[in-house]
Amino acid sequence: MRDVAIIGVGLTKCGEIWEKSLRDLYVEAALGAIKDSGVDHVDSMYVGCMSSGLFVGQEHLGALMADYLGQCPIPATRVESACASGGTAMRMGALDVASGQSDVVLVGGVEKMTDVGGDEATYALATAADQEWEGFNGATFPGLYAMMAIAHMHQYGTTSEQLAAVAVKNHDNGSRNPNAQFPAKISVDAVLNSVMVADPLHILDCSPITDGAAAVILCPADRAKELTKKTPIRILGVGHASDSIALHSRKNLAVLDGVARAADLAYTAAGKGPKDIDVCEVHDCFTIAEIMATEALGFFEQGKGGPGVEAGETSPGGRIPVNPSGGLKSKGHPVGATGVAQVIEIVEQLRGEAGERQVKNARVGMTQNMGGTGASSVVHILEAM
Repeated sequence: MRDVAIIGVGLTKCGEIWEKSLRDLYVEAALGAIKDSGVDHVDSMYVGCMSSGLFVGQEHLGALMADYLGQCPIPATRVESACASGGTAMRMGALDVASGQSDVVLVGGVEKMTDVGGDEATYALATAADQEWEGFNGATFPGLYAMMAIAHMHQYGTTSEQLAAVAVKNHDNGSRNPNAQFPAKISVDAVLNSVMVADPLHILDCSPITDGAAAVILCPADRAKELTKKTPIRILGVGHASDSIALHSRKNLAVLDGVARAADLAYTAAGKGPKDIDVCEVHDCFTIAEIMATEALGFFEQGKGGPGVEAGETSPGGRIPVNPSGGLKSKGHPVGATGVAQVIEIVEQLRGEAGERQVKNARVGMTQNMGGTGASSVVHILEAM
């Protein structure tokens, strides 16, 4: 198997993008990645997307995007793994290059979520849960993550103030991201006094509904410096795992076993451990998700993620900076694009191109992207070449 490098990135602004369609967003990101890389052709492409059929009535995205991008007849594949669709598409693209099947691969993710009303968007997102046991009985994702938060609070003493500290940190980071959907800074009091969605989660504990797209160009690592003038970023390790989709089937609601398994696989493949990671993007669809993810990734002992964020350990100047992009919470969460957008943030950090968000001396970075309540999880470890 060949080593794989990222040589180009492209990202749209995140938000309510009324003037552009699903295909427009994907093509904008894809063209940005192609231009950034400097390549003159693409051998194959992958499209991460969770639920375009429910959001905009469009399926068969592989062929659609290849056509609209002017890339027919290359092979083009749509990848779905709920909110981990983008991260899973990254893994599939990397495997395509590593196997020798393709030399230049375009991996993109896209979602157009604001063309439907709130009820329809909630229904579409709920399809990532267990429909027979959770969705049918009225459980939505705020409700499911609220149960996880309550379990974490009961077992470890995690507080609402610690949850709020995640949102405050990520909005502060997002205030320096020109592509962020909600770049405004907020306070702990603002979070605690915002509308309660599902106790203990307030509206400011929740990521937004977002339109957006992200794309990267992959190639064999030994050809990277031949193809691009920018600093190539090597994919050191990838981990992919699953867990019970329904919460009631899990041993412990306060632990993300699938994330921990994916992280272990990625660490082993990369020959790295938690202490080697300089910067990380995690899947903070809700504030409790970031706390639980940082524990599953090994940055904190189980139950210590809340005190860690409160103490500033995950802030830009802390021991392990988490979500310098603003995360899903501030940057936005176009679900099919999120896993690819996380990779782009780490690429820019490792290139030294993150501007005001730049983490000092960042050489090794990680992304953690998950679907549903952690039923699928993908972890990538990246290093500047």
